[in-house]
Amino acid sequence: MTVFVAHNRATAIQHINSRRGDTVDLDYETAWQDALELGRLGDACGVAVQFRTIEHIAVRSPEALARGLRTTKSTFRQRHLYCMFDLMELPEPCLSELEARAIQHGDYILAGHLLKETTLTWD
Repeated sequence: MTVFVAHNRATAIQHINSRRGDTVDLDYETAWQDALELGRLGDACGVAVQFRTIEHIAVRSPEALARGLRTTKSTFRQRHLYCMFDLMELPEPCLSELEARAIQHGDYILAGHLLKETTLTWD
């Protein structure tokens, strides 16, 4: 299954109309407004269209958490960051900085045992 990530309405429509690939994933600020209409267009063209508001990310290490939160966020989705390690491994100042970055991005740092489904993994 191939997934094309559309970062704007125009590329989503172009990809759907080309009938290439199995799925178009809408990942832009106003995608929620376009999801129904583009879903119908996708049905007519035989292309699945999906829109998700949340990324469920399994984070394997403190280094991966720091790296992920310190880089530019490339999605408009809210990220739930499930730490598969003991958060006590992070020094208090570092944890405070990462929590502040998560809040700034609109994301949540969560305990790993809460993870039920994963859309991404940070190693």
